[in-house]
Amino acid sequence: MLVHALIREDGTVGADELYTVANTLGMSDQQVRLCVKRLVTEGRFTHEGRGRKAELHATTDTLHALAPNADFLRHAFQQDAGRAPWDGVWHLAAFAVPEAARTARDALRETLVHLGGAPLQGGLYVCANAWEPYVEEAAHRLGAHSGLTLLTTRDLRRGDTREPAELARLLWPLREIADRYDRLSRITRPRLTRLTGPAALSPAELLTIAVELAAELTRAMEPDPLLPPQLLPHPWPGTRARKLVARCWAALHERDQGETRPALFRLYADITREAAGRSAH
Repeated sequence: MLVHALIREDGTVGADELYTVANTLGMSDQQVRLCVKRLVTEGRFTHEGRGRKAELHATTDTLHALAPNADFLRHAFQQDAGRAPWDGVWHLAAFAVPEAARTARDALRETLVHLGGAPLQGGLYVCANAWEPYVEEAAHRLGAHSGLTLLTTRDLRRGDTREPAELARLLWPLREIADRYDRLSRITRPRLTRLTGPAALSPAELLTIAVELAAELTRAMEPDPLLPPQLLPHPWPGTRARKLVARCWAALHERDQGETRPALFRLYADITREAAGRSAH
């Protein structure tokens, strides 16, 4: 997460910034070196130079993998602003992958859960959002598309339960997800105070705050199926937490002095600014 958060708009990560922010967060140089070695071995980055003068270059696949996360964050803010009402349609995906392709089967299962799916029966998952493009992309990539079935319905029942909000409570761990957002709010508030206060903050301090916020936002949103507001308890902690994070990103963007900044600064600032602008309209 630290390395991904520091990717600049040209796809590079400066080792000096990486080590400085990692040290501020309590990580050792050895931890950073091991992390970089693993990322290079896995083919996610290439590496040039030595020590703090080195530079990492994100591969095309790594940059591509970050895009869906931006899509999900943008969708979350649209939901918070009431611009993504639910149409009452449940989206289902079923797959039958042979035992010989167990790795692909397990990866597809994990992808469906990551995309907000909940298991209904063996090999059958449901989502409240239109996830078909993401599911099909993953199935093609894993070589499992021929065993994938997609369908939609407005009549979903689990036993005698058919009311949508009740189904959502049965199928997804909403209390656990809410707790993660409560944590995000607790962590965000003091950083917002620092960012909007009169004290100057060094580039390293700004980067550290950005990484901390990105890490906690990821921790909160990764298990979140981004259910439509109609299916969630009110008030929903996720809405409150994302508003606080949006204010932080706006403050970070305002403090940006035009230096080479992580793409995360611009990406999150653009998404939150876009959400604020549309809300005003």
